[in-house]
Amino acid sequence: MNNSAFVPLATPRQPEHEENRKPGHSSNWVINLFFIIVCSLIVVPFLLVIAVSVSSEQSIIQNGYQFIPHKFSFEAYRIVFEAPKTIFKAYGVTIMITVIGTLISLLMTALMAYPISRKDFRYNRPLTFYVFFTMLFNGGLIPFYILMTQYLHLKNSLAALIIPLLLSPFNILIMKGFMDKISLEIIESAKIDGAKEFRIFFRIILPLSTPALATLGLFIAFSYWNDWFNALLFIDNDKYVPLQLLLVRIISKAEFLANSPMASAADRLQFAQFPTLSVRMAMAMVAGGPMLIIFPFFQKYFVKGITVGSLKG
Repeated sequence: MNNSAFVPLATPRQPEHEENRKPGHSSNWVINLFFIIVCSLIVVPFLLVIAVSVSSEQSIIQNGYQFIPHKFSFEAYRIVFEAPKTIFKAYGVTIMITVIGTLISLLMTALMAYPISRKDFRYNRPLTFYVFFTMLFNGGLIPFYILMTQYLHLKNSLAALIIPLLLSPFNILIMKGFMDKISLEIIESAKIDGAKEFRIFFRIILPLSTPALATLGLFIAFSYWNDWFNALLFIDNDKYVPLQLLLVRIISKAEFLANSPMASAADRLQFAQFPTLSVRMAMAMVAGGPMLIIFPFFQKYFVKGITVGSLKG
């Protein structure tokens, strides 16, 4: 017998196939193009605001809004920061109410959303309807003003800027939708280990709800930062004037000076040359700049919070 090594026959070479293309591959460029257009529609107006804010008023009147200013001028920013102490005080008020209001609002929103998200809670459906009902109807502006000033006595106080925005039915329902995805078995296991409801809420539910809390925190912070109407209603003391109300007052005074009948008679004050157009854009930059800086740090939580609530746990 031949003891030579047995060499198996080589299997026939399979023909090379073309690379399988995924169905979504061909449409990727369409999606990318769509989002490029959307991003351009967001970024381009922002760049225009920056350009107009550093343009001279005369060049804006003659040439209109331009991405490249015909004549650079920082007169608008000089007017906005003419009284820096007032601006920084308004910034301090706005930052304070934004930080305090956002933290308290997140806690109260989670405390309200958690029980109505529990399927073993008897009154979760009536309370959910009660929260939803307040989205459709409210008492109106006059009862709200009377409540805040005559009964709660909150006029000219920081509480008047914080309390009205503490709870939003929309935010409660978003948080409830996220907490619905948390498995009830986790809560039951914690109860078996001897954990009480408050410990379950603070040690288990809140850490699991971090993406939703970060997303809602961004929404709430924007609401506090941009709010000026409540300050217009309840704040007369300059000590508690937030940034947005201060900027509204500045632009109102700017329009008054530009349209004043005294402008033609008082040439030395140059009221008619008051840069109302560029001042508006400069105020938009002053008011929105800090939030534009903060948003990128919360972007990953924001995207996760938006998407994770739509998936089954």
